[in-house]
Amino acid sequence: MTRHLISISDLTDDDLHAIVRRGAELSAGTAEPSRALAGRIVGIYFRRTSTRTRTAFSSGALRLGGQIIAYGPDDLQIRTGETVEDTGRVFAGMLDLLVARTADSPSELRAYAGHGRMSVVNAMTSDEHPTQALTDLTTMLVHFGRLEGLRVRYVGEGNNTATALALALTRIPDTELDLRTPPGYGLPAGHLRAASDQARRYGARITERHDMAELSDGVDVVYTTRWQTTGSSKADPDWRQVFAPFQVDDAVLAASPKAVFMHDLPAHRGEEVTASVLDGPASIAFGQAENKMHSAMAVLEWCATGGRAR
Repeated sequence: MTRHLISISDLTDDDLHAIVRRGAELSAGTAEPSRALAGRIVGIYFRRTSTRTRTAFSSGALRLGGQIIAYGPDDLQIRTGETVEDTGRVFAGMLDLLVARTADSPSELRAYAGHGRMSVVNAMTSDEHPTQALTDLTTMLVHFGRLEGLRVRYVGEGNNTATALALALTRIPDTELDLRTPPGYGLPAGHLRAASDQARRYGARITERHDMAELSDGVDVVYTTRWQTTGSSKADPDWRQVFAPFQVDDAVLAASPKAVFMHDLPAHRGEEVTASVLDGPASIAFGQAENKMHSAMAVLEWCATGGRAR
């Protein structure tokens, strides 16, 4: 069986928990990396900028014994008119896994996965960033020693990182996700409905508000992302005024004095977060970034154990 990770929804509950546990073990040093990719070739295809995700999957594949072929945005014949289907057919005959960031809809990745011989991992599309959510849960598990019962406050745009976090965290019993998103920039309605339905099934809670009032005490994590998501733009020329009240500063963090601060990075100090928060004692953002590699290795191992051996 060839395994794909294009959406968090592609994972069974057992898969989700196994990947997060494995990432946490690798992060904590309680387990050694396997040689799951020995003799295998991993394509790393990024059409959008990336520091953490591209480095995480490249270094992770090498640490697991694999070899990598890296493609930039202008390297493939897609640029000259070849169809995605034909490109995927060629990839599937030569690669064992493909890690791709397109920043478009997931349909292109589904087309690559349709050939069945090659595992495909979504390294970010416009609607979802599933490997970021796995990193986030891995980081929380490492820090708190548990996921059940955690309370997370997400502040900022309802972007692909927020979507993936909502789809992942609402599958963990007794968790709570408090989304604080600017008016007009909330979680897409379909994803919010899906996360809300999951929350009811799993005994979790999710709420969304478009203001920063009544920040209840007791959250375990305050999380934000940069205001300008990779590969996106905003039609409203005054969008920064709408986002300004949603900056995570010392006052926001003080509302939950025991909370840690998380950020998927890159960060723009003075915009979505102040330097005093990002670089302060509550921040685990750079440990979170390092966990990107451990989580990537867990994802690659998961794909490899279901794929064909060469």
